[in-house]
Parts: sequence; C-alpha cells; structure tokens
Amino acid sequence: MKAAVVHGKNDIRIEEYPTPSAAAGEMVVKIKASGICATDIKTLLGQGLPKELPTILGHEVVGEVHELGVGISGFAVGDRVAVYPIAVCGDCYYCRRGRHNLCENEFGLGHGIEGGFAEYVRLPKQIVAAGGVVKIPASLSFERAVISEPLSCGVAALRANRVQPEDTVLIVGAGPMGLIHLKVNKWAGARVIISDLLPQRLDVAAAMGADHCINVAEQDLKTAVKELTGGAGAEVVITSLGIPKVIEESLMLVRNGGTFNIFGGPPAGQPISVDPRWLHYCEINLTGSFAATPDEFRKSLELIASGEIVVDDLISDRFTLDSMLDAVERAKNQEMIRGIVLF
Repeated sequence: MKAAVVHGKNDIRIEEYPTPSAAAGEMVVKIKASGICATDIKTLLGQGLPKELPTILGHEVVGEVHELGVGISGFAVGDRVAVYPIAVCGDCYYCRRGRHNLCENEFGLGHGIEGGFAEYVRLPKQIVAAGGVVKIPASLSFERAVISEPLSCGVAALRANRVQPEDTVLIVGAGPMGLIHLKVNKWAGARVIISDLLPQRLDVAAAMGADHCINVAEQDLKTAVKELTGGAGAEVVITSLGIPKVIEESLMLVRNGGTFNIFGGPPAGQPISVDPRWLHYCEINLTGSFAATPDEFRKSLELIASGEIVVDDLISDRFTLDSMLDAVERAKNQEMIRGIVLF
C-alpha cells in the first residue's frame, strides 16, 4: 500500500509499505478519510516521536471494513465505520470506571499502532473489543464522520468542565480545537468568548456563532474578559494552546468557583506557577482533559449525524496522500483550520 511514513523529526516520506492483514479478533479498514491533528504536527516536529521508527501517524480514521479476523461478529466487509483510536485493556482501574482514555495499558493509532495516513489500517483486538469501531449511518459522509474523533475530545472536555446552560466559557485560542470547543459549548447552551492573535481565525469563530471575539494583538485579554463578565471572570476557561506562559496568564480569567481547563498539551518539562491560596479560597477547579472515552466518541458521531453540531465549516483543506507534505506545511504555518486526507 501507499503510506506517509515517518522516519524521524521533520522526516515524512510517501512510500510503499506492507499492507496489513487481520489476525484473530482484529480488523483491517480501507481508509476513506483521515484527519490531520495538531498532535500529528507536534509529533513530526519532534515532540513525542514514537520510540519505534519508521511508523505511520494519523488517528482520525474512517473507512470501509476490508478484512475481518476470526471471531469478529456484527460486521461485514464493506461496512462504513469510524474508528476510536485508543487501544485499551478494558480491565485496569480506569477502564473499569469508564475512563478508558486514562487506561494504564493504552496505546493507539500513530503511537504503538501504525495509523491512518495510509491506504489501510489494522485495528488490534483491543480497539475492536472495546467497541471502538462504530458503523457510520448511510446518510453521513466520510468527510463529516472523520470529525467525530476531534469532536469527541471537545465532548470529553465538556464533561470535565461541568458546563451548565448560560455559563460563560472563555476559549483561549481559536485554532482547530478551539473552534471545536466553541461548537460543543454553544451546543451545551453556553455563552462563548474566544480569543486569538490571528484575525482570520476570529472571523471564522464569529461565523460559527461565538458571542464575543477578542483579538489579543489589539486588546488586553484580562481587561476585555472582565468587562464582558462584570468583573467576575468566566465560569469556565479552556486553554486550547499548549503554551505554558499563555496558560499561566489565563488563570485569573476564571471566576470564583469556576473551572480552568488545560486542554492543549504543553511541552514536557515546562511548569506553570499557581498560587495555592487562590485555588483554596476561591474554590477553583483546576483540571485537564485528554482524548475521550468510547462512549464520548459514539456520542460525537451521533451529534454529527443528527445535525445537532454542524462540522462542514471546520474542514478548510482537502488533500490526497501524495500531497501530504503540503498538508504538513500548511498545518505548521497555521494556514488552515482543519485538513483531511481523502482516499
């Protein structure tokens, strides 16, 4: 098969690669679309490269069942499916409590399993057995369905942040995931403020329904948020940028009793400073959210299929596998909202 193969930092090559086959309990999916995530780009830049190289990245995957291993029931060759990308054990402390994204034994597409920037992908029995292969309704296109994985991360953050209708939610960063947080929180009935340095991203956020857009190149974020919230701050603050300085500067934008969510993954070894008296006396809920559970993945697919959350405007660029290098460059240079590779 043809695949975009990672050999090291800033080294991705389009080349021939062995087509996988399905062992007992496994499945091979012929990929129809793969999403390009910021995590993929950070990995290519050298942040958390897999130990075993060469490998194939890509964890936002939809396609058709190509081969079924012995022992799999409920699926047929040709079924249209979306893939939950985390292989979980199903039996550890976290899996038994429904927190599969924190599985003690997890590995996943692009990290431990060759991923979706290829014509075919092998799904191990851990993904299949966990209910991580979900049939796509006939009415739902592959293009829309491929957004189910990143959308599920927004749904997971909604759960972690305990957002209530009419809460004010501040999203710091209007990149691809910031815009997904915008859509999910508007669906939940929140009033959304979003900030960014790039006016074109704020234009997109406004078109998607943001209540207030703040250009931090022109306005002081703290002053603007305090004005919009009567001096109190937002009930929920989500930092979708993994920049420690931005995270630290955003802490005081949450109101007393509110929730501060670190969503964007910062580089290793870069701490932030937090005043413990502030956490204590103001009863701040400081949390993070990472990936999603299989239930949240299925929920996100339902939200897209039902039209409750519209995702068409999130897809700004479409590529073929042969133009994957162009996709990487556009993503690195922040020239697109969200790109997908179509097969």
